[in-house]
Amino acid sequence: MIILGVESSCDETAISLVRDGHEVLANAISSQIKDHAAYGGVVPELAAREHLNNVRPTLNQALAQADLELEDIDGIAVTAQPGLLPALLVGAAFANGLALSLGKKVCGINHLAAHIYGGLIERQDILTKPEAFPLCALLISGGNTQLFIIKKSGDCELVGSTIDDAAGEAFDKAAKILGLPYPGGPIIDRLAKTGNPEKYKFPRSFLPKTRSYSEENKLNFSFSGVKTSLLNLVKKTWKDGHVPDEDLPDLLASYQDSIVDVLSTKMKMAAESYGARTLLLCGGVACNSAIRERVQKMAIRSGKELILTPPKYCTDNAAMIAGLGYHYLKNPEHVSDFVEASGRAPIIENLPVFT
Repeated sequence: MIILGVESSCDETAISLVRDGHEVLANAISSQIKDHAAYGGVVPELAAREHLNNVRPTLNQALAQADLELEDIDGIAVTAQPGLLPALLVGAAFANGLALSLGKKVCGINHLAAHIYGGLIERQDILTKPEAFPLCALLISGGNTQLFIIKKSGDCELVGSTIDDAAGEAFDKAAKILGLPYPGGPIIDRLAKTGNPEKYKFPRSFLPKTRSYSEENKLNFSFSGVKTSLLNLVKKTWKDGHVPDEDLPDLLASYQDSIVDVLSTKMKMAAESYGARTLLLCGGVACNSAIRERVQKMAIRSGKELILTPPKYCTDNAAMIAGLGYHYLKNPEHVSDFVEASGRAPIIENLPVFT
């Protein structure tokens, strides 16, 4: 069963063709980074316009990669929520029109659920291993930081989330404060590798042995404080708020370490609290090398299996949409004639992919 996936939730126009939920035949992406760089972030209306321009060429590229025709596909899956509404509307309209013209099945996909599935595309063995569950998934993306406990039935429980800024936002806002080019996350990751993470002290909210810790927020996250701490430190330490190039690595390493420490510790706490046997790291920010290294070390110490989502399936892509869509389109109750887009999404309660 070949599913065509369409992704347009933010600034990546992506089309993928995936067979049986895991065999990726094509994964084409058209990036808009250069279009938004001058604004220091994604402009929704500009993103929508570029999706309009790019969606058909990206489809043609995917079909060429897979050496397929449109008539060869069995169904269409499209990101329906959450994301930038103008951008989502373009993808949904394109998928709806394509499904209607081809007489194919179509379904809407929760982008965040797809990020979780992205970590399983190359680990299909997990889907049929009851002993791998419960599974603790840490989803970190530009606007989301969430901890899920997933049972072998596919039932999901959201056990922790950010109460203000997400980890990705903390990186993005730090880049703006320091005048780094957009997107700032990869630049921070690169520069921090040569820095001393102990040079500067930044807060670690809601961790045990800190004043902000409470049972209520035991597994929640808060990254607004670390961002404010960075801003205050920069204003206090460097004239005109300009950090010299020689000081940037230490500053960024220290800042990044505070975020990484919280993410890894919270994941460990969630896994212990719910008896998770497997850990899954996913989402766009899961590309960060320091996060991947810290979570790997934590998993080894904890004696738990870790699934690190491959970078190509961490960032926004349509393979995760088509892969998850395969499982939805097998069930008639998930098939629709028309997919409606929405900027917000309900909490993920189930992933119908485990057998």
